[in-house]
Amino acid sequence: MNLPATMFALRQMSLNGPGDLRPVTDAPVPGPGPGEILIRVTAAGVNYADLMQAHGAYPGGPRPPYVAGIEAAGEVVAIGQGVEFPPLGTHVVGVDMRGGAFAEYATLPAAAAMPVPPGWTDAQVLGLGINWPTALAALKSLGRIASGETVLIHAAAGATGRAAVILAEHYGAIVLAAASPAKHDAVRALGADHVLDSRAADLAAEVFRLTGGAGVDLVLESAGGETFAASLAVAKRVTGRVVVYGTAGGDASITNRDLVFEHQVQLIGLNIGVLIGSAPAVFGELMGELSALVATGVITPVDPAVHRLADGSKVLAELENRATVGKLALAPDSTSTSALRST
Repeated sequence: MNLPATMFALRQMSLNGPGDLRPVTDAPVPGPGPGEILIRVTAAGVNYADLMQAHGAYPGGPRPPYVAGIEAAGEVVAIGQGVEFPPLGTHVVGVDMRGGAFAEYATLPAAAAMPVPPGWTDAQVLGLGINWPTALAALKSLGRIASGETVLIHAAAGATGRAAVILAEHYGAIVLAAASPAKHDAVRALGADHVLDSRAADLAAEVFRLTGGAGVDLVLESAGGETFAASLAVAKRVTGRVVVYGTAGGDASITNRDLVFEHQVQLIGLNIGVLIGSAPAVFGELMGELSALVATGVITPVDPAVHRLADGSKVLAELENRATVGKLALAPDSTSTSALRST
C-alpha cells in the first residue's frame, strides 16, 4: 500500500489541557518500529488518560508537542521488524500510552493488538483495549470478586464503570453503582442492583443503609478526592478490598497510621499499562478470559458516541466536565462508513 507522507492529526501543544489540542494537516505519517504495526485509524477511543496527559498529570506521559490519543482501531497497513501477527489487512484495536491515536495513521505494539471480533465494527471494539481489561482486572485479577459479594462501583456511567457493572452482575455480585442523578437511568439499565448519587454528601451512610451496616466486600475506586474517604469507610474491615484505578476527583491521601488504626482494608493500585508490562502472564490470562466473555456473548458490541476527529478538543472538554455517558470515539472522517466497518 502506498502511504502518504503526512496526515491529519490532533497535536497537543501544551500541558494546559484539551483547549490546546490543535488540528494539523501536516503531521508525519509514522513508520512502525521493531515489534510494532501501523494502522489506518478508523476510530480512536477517548479516555480519561488522554485528559491526564493533556494536563501533564500522567507520569511518564508524552511531552508537547505530541499527537494525542492512546487507543485506536483500524486496519493494519504496515508491519515492523519481527512482527508475525497480526498480518496486513487485519482490523485490530490496541493501546499505546505514548500517544498517536488521534490521527489518520498510528503505530501500536503488535503484541498488545487485539483482532476485531467477527461481527463487531471498528468503532464498537474500542474499549476492549483499555476499559474492559481495566474493569476485569479490578474485579477479578486484583479485586477477587466472588458470587454473593457486594461491590461499590464509582463513575458507573463511564466506559470503564459501565463495563464493571456488566461484569460484576455476570459474576454474581450485588452491585451498588454510583453516578450523578442525570445518569441514573442509563446505569440502572445495565442491571445494577442499587444506583446511588455520586455527589451526595452522605454516600457512605447510604451504602451502609443498603448493606444493613455491613459495608461492601470490594470498591472500584476511580473518583479520588473526597469520595476516596467514603470508599475507605464502606469497605469491610480486614477483608474489604479497594482497587484504585483513577483520579478523576483529584488526589487523596492516606497514611500508614490510617491503615493501622482507622481503615484496616486491602488497598490495591491498578494501572493497566503497568499490569501489561510488569505482569504479562496475569494480563495474558485476563485477555484470555475477556475473549471468552466476548465469544459467549457476555460482552456484546455497543456503539460509542462517534465524533469528528477535528472536534476532539471539544469532546475531551465535555469528558472533563463529566457531561458524557458511555464510550466516546473520534473518527478521522465522520461522513465515512469506514469507522463502522464490520469484519
